[in-house]
Amino acid sequence: MADVYLYDAVRTPRGKARPDGGLAGLSPQELVRQQIAALAERCGDVARNPDALLLGCVTQSGAQGGHIAMLAKLHADLPDATAAQSINNYCASGLSAIGQAIAKVASGEVRCILAGGVESMSGASFLSDRAGFYTNDELPPRARFVPPVLAADRLANAEGITRADLDAIALASQQKAGAAETDSALQKSRIATGPLTGEECIRPQTTAESLAAAPPAFGALQQQYASALEGATFEPLHSIAHAPPICDGAGLALIGGEGLGNPRARVVAFAESGGDPAASLTAGFAAMDKVLARAGLTLADLDRIEFMEAFAVTIVKFLRDRGADPARVNVSGGHLAKGHPMGASGAILTSTLLDALDACEGRYGLVVLTGAMGVGAAMVVERIV
Repeated sequence: MADVYLYDAVRTPRGKARPDGGLAGLSPQELVRQQIAALAERCGDVARNPDALLLGCVTQSGAQGGHIAMLAKLHADLPDATAAQSINNYCASGLSAIGQAIAKVASGEVRCILAGGVESMSGASFLSDRAGFYTNDELPPRARFVPPVLAADRLANAEGITRADLDAIALASQQKAGAAETDSALQKSRIATGPLTGEECIRPQTTAESLAAAPPAFGALQQQYASALEGATFEPLHSIAHAPPICDGAGLALIGGEGLGNPRARVVAFAESGGDPAASLTAGFAAMDKVLARAGLTLADLDRIEFMEAFAVTIVKFLRDRGADPARVNVSGGHLAKGHPMGASGAILTSTLLDALDACEGRYGLVVLTGAMGVGAAMVVERIV
């Protein structure tokens, strides 16, 4: 297989998913168009002539229905010959799109691809697609849909993770995100989009005291999903502050083989994994183990890691169980502070990782996404000096 390169990866700031949010006035296809324009400005005409546009998007209905990748292709006036694919792999969708692009380039099927994701949660809210799966009681209990936040509470109880653990990691995410807003090196690939120039969801007023005072917010869901839980109950732990804010955003990477310009990074390895649907949020760990094995690396070899904060429990578990250096993980804050635009998150974290590697002049970086019902994806890249 041929080497595959990330020539660039850009992202929007994340806007609050409400009518007055900073990105709410822009359609999802416009969010993507502005990222394509940014890539063209940074990388040249190759970004306007891709063989394909692959977009992750979770809620493909309403404003995001009707094949959002095709709509974005038309809206951005990409060539007719550009193929388009819309991909739903829950919270890993954006990184899954990048992974598919990597495979296509490596196989020689295509020369260059735009891949990433978009989610306008102000225009298409979570679960608004009303999929029958969400309420299907005919499935075996372990295969029934459980909201991710309920899975997060269950996982925290099963892992012996305490409320104090959740508070500490949420505070760290907010503090790092606030500090990163004034660090231009860490925002090198964040593209001012519409009226929004910075992250809108960060809560700089967060303190240890305010976190400790916030009540658990999701306990009532246990009754609503009692059949899927097979009658199990557990202590509600996550508050609103331990859940990533719902938000709007997009991210896009230009991926190709040799000879398209000056790439920022080489793809070392990519992996996806399923996982126990009842454990729900653990497949990212499995994908991470697979990708590190394929790369022949350990966590100690990595200069920067973007590990998706899919609720506070996942990042607490990662740091506790895997021995990663916290100073190398989510250095500009994570989803708990900046938000989770579902289908876009993988591409946004890829862009964030490239900026973090450049800022520290590091060599290897890792991005990990974990999603509901046992969805996981991970990628290792090598920065090119």
